[in-house]
Amino acid sequence: MRYPTLELHIAGRWWPKASGGERYVINPADGSPLAALPLAGPDELNLAAEAARRGMRVWRAASALERSQVLRRAADLMRERAADIAHVLTLEQGKPGAEAQREVRLSADILEFQAEEAKRLYGRSVAPRVPGVLTHSVLRQPVGPVAAFTAWNFPVNLPIRKLGSALAAGCSVVIKPAEETPASCMLIVRALLDAGVEPEALNMVCGVPADVSALLIDHPAIAKASFTGSVAVGKQLGERAARHVKRFTAELGGHAPVIVCADADIDAVLALAVPAKFRNAGQVCASPIRFYVARAQFARFADGMAQAARGLRLGPGLDPATQMGPLTHERRVEEMQRFVDDALGQGARLLCGGHRVERRGWFFEPTVLADVPADARALRDEPFGPIAIVQPYDTLDDAIAAANATRYGLAAYAFTRDLAVAHRLGDELEAGMVGINHFGVSQPELPFGGWKESGIGQEMGAEGLLHYTELKTVTVGAPT
Repeated sequence: MRYPTLELHIAGRWWPKASGGERYVINPADGSPLAALPLAGPDELNLAAEAARRGMRVWRAASALERSQVLRRAADLMRERAADIAHVLTLEQGKPGAEAQREVRLSADILEFQAEEAKRLYGRSVAPRVPGVLTHSVLRQPVGPVAAFTAWNFPVNLPIRKLGSALAAGCSVVIKPAEETPASCMLIVRALLDAGVEPEALNMVCGVPADVSALLIDHPAIAKASFTGSVAVGKQLGERAARHVKRFTAELGGHAPVIVCADADIDAVLALAVPAKFRNAGQVCASPIRFYVARAQFARFADGMAQAARGLRLGPGLDPATQMGPLTHERRVEEMQRFVDDALGQGARLLCGGHRVERRGWFFEPTVLADVPADARALRDEPFGPIAIVQPYDTLDDAIAAANATRYGLAAYAFTRDLAVAHRLGDELEAGMVGINHFGVSQPELPFGGWKESGIGQEMGAEGLLHYTELKTVTVGAPT
């Protein structure tokens, strides 16, 4: 499949042009332009919000079973079209084709799970305590039209998390994917519309990000905002939503620690850790970054990590032999160099990588740093790239304290054969998701969300659906 012509979906129709002008989407593997993206201006954004208000009335009136059936059909369409969607995803985002295929198919699973949960938005009945009152009911109803903003690192998975939960709950949506990766979202919007989602209940816009978010969050038709992206932008959008007392969900990234205990099988840990670390070139919010290794095992682990990282094959995502693709932005390459230079300038050791790859596209070497000082940026801020940090520890107390010593709390991981230690780590690591002896914490059935500055609320799982609902208490007394 060739890269498609880009269009926005507003008020029930596709828009190949819009008043905000256009920008080019760039292939990160070689820097070539893929297509021109129309940008919505205030007129189109207002149209989208008003359409969401109208579409909400229609979509909400459908039964939970009807909504579930539509979303299941959309999941099936995504699976049928997975090869084409994944091809487009790789062209605009850069990740290897096999990773793109997995993303599309997992996203279909997420949508299917939320389709099933649409039928299970349970309330509860409470026995009245006052004579003459017949019933107390606690209901869950859709919160209202949603403005959803997603990032470029998972351009199918991130939109589908929001679209699946919002539409399952009976909400309408105005979704703004990242302008760097719009076609992936456009293709899943097409699948949802082809499956029968009310056209005015599903709008897709792109534009100047700050302008789009400001107008949509401020718009009186919008009841909730949902955002995936950086901590800095998430705080700005959260403040804006709070001014209007609007509901807000935010997934804001992480800086995941990995504690490798003295009893862990180092070869087995490395076999899991290297693919997890360098998947999507490290551009994963739950990516393992800080590896705290028992001192007795540290040298072996550090050498093994560096050797495996040096052996990864870099290249375009469409090459089946590629194990790590490019970064999605040229500015990310420059940022990786700043992280490395800062750490080395403060005394860290470079075990491998550390430089831009001299070839077309936005490639940075898989990088492993050791003995990084606590004040280095790489330990304070999320690198969001192919940088791993390995640090020795002497006691488990030291490792847990170091693991928790950041403002982030999205994911954390640990490896041990001791069941008591496993339970202790699960209890004491400060993160919304903790994986013991594996890295697979993100599954359709499980809530995805962080503690501290890693976010507010959850996505996926039954809990993700609940964030698109409001509680209502209804009590009925005997007629007078």
